Amino acid sequence: MNEHIWGYQPSSGYSTGVDLIGYKVEATDGGIGKVDKHSDEVGSAYLVVDTGVWIFGKHVLIPAGTVRRIDTENRTIHIDRTKAQIKDAPEFDKDKHIGDAGYHDQIGGYYGDGRV
Repeated sequence: MNEHIWGYQPSSGYSTGVDLIGYKVEATDGGIGKVDKHSDEVGSAYLVVDTGVWIFGKHVLIPAGTVRRIDTENRTIHIDRTKAQIKDAPEFDKDKHIGDAGYHDQIGGYYGDGRV
């Protein structure tokens, strides 16, 4: 698994403490939704994206390591995954999210092991 998947890349333009809730999220081939929740916790930084009607209201947990660029002026986050990869991602599970290392391993494995 990519050990850096749970941290923002230095080139992403993320600044600690910036509130990303409500930012639009763009995959490599178009918009996928808006940030519903985020964390910049070291070693566990992520976005929870509400995909809205695009895939029937699914929420997905996206590790911060997939963020390529944050455009604060246009309130847009660009990630390095396609819409299909996000659609096929495991759904966000708020009950497993906190304190379940296996769940984070599953999500990190999906995004970080080269399958996507």
